[in-house]
Amino acid sequence: MIESLVILYGALPYLFRGVLVTVSLVVGAMGLGLLSGIALAVGQVYGTPWTRRLIGFYVWFFRGVPLIVLLFLFYFGLFTMLGINLSAFTASIIVLGLISAAYQSQIFRGAILSLPTGQLKAARALGMSDSRAIISIILPQALRLSVPGWSNEYSIVLKDSAVTYAVGVTEVMARAHFVASRTYEHLPLYFAAGVIFLMLTFLGTKGLRLLEDRVRIPGYVR
Repeated sequence: MIESLVILYGALPYLFRGVLVTVSLVVGAMGLGLLSGIALAVGQVYGTPWTRRLIGFYVWFFRGVPLIVLLFLFYFGLFTMLGINLSAFTASIIVLGLISAAYQSQIFRGAILSLPTGQLKAARALGMSDSRAIISIILPQALRLSVPGWSNEYSIVLKDSAVTYAVGVTEVMARAHFVASRTYEHLPLYFAAGVIFLMLTFLGTKGLRLLEDRVRIPGYVR
């Protein structure tokens, strides 16, 4: 027992250095998912029938294929075939971001559809173009209404980031596995990794809850 604690204590600095990698993965994926998800949501709500079909296929594909398959498909397959030389870290951000975009697009789509349809009609009556009305009126409200959904998406992306160790990203899980495979102290090291992920989940969701309270639309109840 004492030996296990000594090994765990010695490994903690190494594990905590992996936190920066994990947080970078999550922030990069969420940022890519945010930008892409907004475009997909707008296209799915206001686009042509063909645009909606294409976006629907994108969402269906990236929500239906397991993350580990997509990581291998893109990192070892598609990027290699196209001659694109990316690090495992960058490729993982792209794949996680594409998956997050599929989920975030549905969060934004639901927020857009929850807004009164008369707002767009009123903007047209004032002489605003549809694109300007969407950017200036619809999206600012939809983004504020989407914050609760981001809390759930953040937790999902954070947990999914642990799978990237399969392609060589040295995040928290990869570091815990590396030390455990050499010391054979699997239980304390994987337990520590789980605690780290719980802490990151708590801090992230707490921050998003504070953001939700800050940007809440007064008098609006969904």
